[in-house]
Amino acid sequence: MYCKHFGLDSKPFTITPDPRFLFLSDRHREALAHLLYGVGEGGGFVQLTGEVGTGKTTLCRALLEQLPETVNVALILNPKLNGLELVAAVCDELKVEYPRDTQSLKVLVDHLNLHLLQSHAAGRRTILIIDEAQNLSIEVLEQIRLLTNLETTQAKLLQIILIGQPELQDLLARTELRQLAQRITARYHLGELNRDEMRAYIAHRLRVSGGHADLFTTGAVDEVLRLSVGIPRLINVLCDRALLGAYVEDKRRIDRGILRRAADEVLPEVRAGTGGGMRSWPWVAGIAVVGLAAVGLFLGRGVLDVGLPGLSRTVPQDVIGTAAAPVVAAPVADATANAAEPEPEPVPEPSLGTATLPPPDSVATDDVLPAPVDIAERLTTAVDESADLRAWSGLFNLWNATLYLDDDLQPCAQAFKQGLACLARSGNWTQLRSFDRPAVLEMIAPDGQRVPVLLRGLQDDVAVIELGGEVSRIPLAEIDAHWHGQFTLLWRPPVGSETLRLGTRGEDVLWLRGLLDRILPQVTPTAAAEAPNVFGAALAERVRQFQSQHALDPDGVVGALTLIHLNSADPTSGGPRLTAN
Repeated sequence: MYCKHFGLDSKPFTITPDPRFLFLSDRHREALAHLLYGVGEGGGFVQLTGEVGTGKTTLCRALLEQLPETVNVALILNPKLNGLELVAAVCDELKVEYPRDTQSLKVLVDHLNLHLLQSHAAGRRTILIIDEAQNLSIEVLEQIRLLTNLETTQAKLLQIILIGQPELQDLLARTELRQLAQRITARYHLGELNRDEMRAYIAHRLRVSGGHADLFTTGAVDEVLRLSVGIPRLINVLCDRALLGAYVEDKRRIDRGILRRAADEVLPEVRAGTGGGMRSWPWVAGIAVVGLAAVGLFLGRGVLDVGLPGLSRTVPQDVIGTAAAPVVAAPVADATANAAEPEPEPVPEPSLGTATLPPPDSVATDDVLPAPVDIAERLTTAVDESADLRAWSGLFNLWNATLYLDDDLQPCAQAFKQGLACLARSGNWTQLRSFDRPAVLEMIAPDGQRVPVLLRGLQDDVAVIELGGEVSRIPLAEIDAHWHGQFTLLWRPPVGSETLRLGTRGEDVLWLRGLLDRILPQVTPTAAAEAPNVFGAALAERVRQFQSQHALDPDGVVGALTLIHLNSADPTSGGPRLTAN
């Protein structure tokens, strides 16, 4: 009802989990990074807790969207089950065949174990996610712990993520669950939004809905923070009712007074202590036919497609620094035209030593070792506990980022906190040239051991690699003998990056149009007739054209792979390149 009044395309604070409203605050980024780290560790438990409405479930959704394709997921949303029912639910989620009339827990576990073994043999991992885990009984939690005993001689077959309210922390602290608690590899408690995060959250939802970010006055925003205490669900409740109230009062902006009257209607228990009491608004009688949008979701934003590599921690340095001044970069829209580059924030000097690497502007130059190199011999001598560290610190260095050895987070999770993202793939040289970003190759030494190698550049049929602290030129044919196609690269997603498809509206669509205009300047009359901030059929056709040119699935949807190719194709985007310009 109020959308036309405010010039909105849709209601910005609804209960629908619309992917257009994906958003990440710093603490949600950190929580997601902890989840990714825990998943990357393999086996055991990961714990995420937070108050009602802080965004736990939607962080879980964000995690699901960012897991590699080689991961099977079982998601349990209703944990009020007994042990037999829960194992059966896990089997159902994973499509495990078992006798439907069985009442034997052993039969179910045996079938589940066989399925997990088959998945492991096929190179797939399995994750069980249980939401509202504070409702689990001690007996069921113990049964869940026993599921983590399903393993091979080298790996656990099942990773479990427990998501719940703060009561879950108290539950897992009980003496009878100490064995389970000892298997938790990552924990994170999700807090509320602060003022700046909440302002950005409100502005984002308004922009996505086609409105202006200043629709709420500063006083109104302060009132939202006071009444909602930074909980996204309550923010949505208040803002939706305030928009409705402003519409009825024929006002164009929401001020503190409107916000307080909204709180009287939807949060009487909050307002009761302020002296305001419970008042009946004149608008309510006139809008009885309007359904209230009571609850909204705070969705995690980010584009990631990662397999989290391990990282040896036996090297004496606390920090692997960069040759230039180290930077912990906030997410920046490198692929956005005319975007100003933010000033880097200096990182405190490490208390112990740092290791420096060649400067990032030497990625695709000829200043490398000219002498012939025996790659097999180099791989053999490079096999040690610091090989991971050298490769990843070199890759971080090329991005002017910092890899902290004393951080519990693995490289991809550390990159995520610095505004970067990992892309883990199995591919070939053609795909690497298309991505055009330096990468860590997983090579195999003659004795079969895995050796991470930094690929700094590609020049015709020669690769510029860094191995054992030395930079060398190696023919691709020689590398092929020791490389099966596994690689992980870093890239910087544009701010606000999300999956874009038909019907998407907002600033991300404007960014996409601007980028395609630079790299695919052919604008058809139909494309010109579309609303600039709406993802229409003509724009989808241009996306398909770009996807076809880069050997991508031409589905017209801008997901992670298409986004990184767009980023690489944009000559104005920053970051190191794999090929010489």
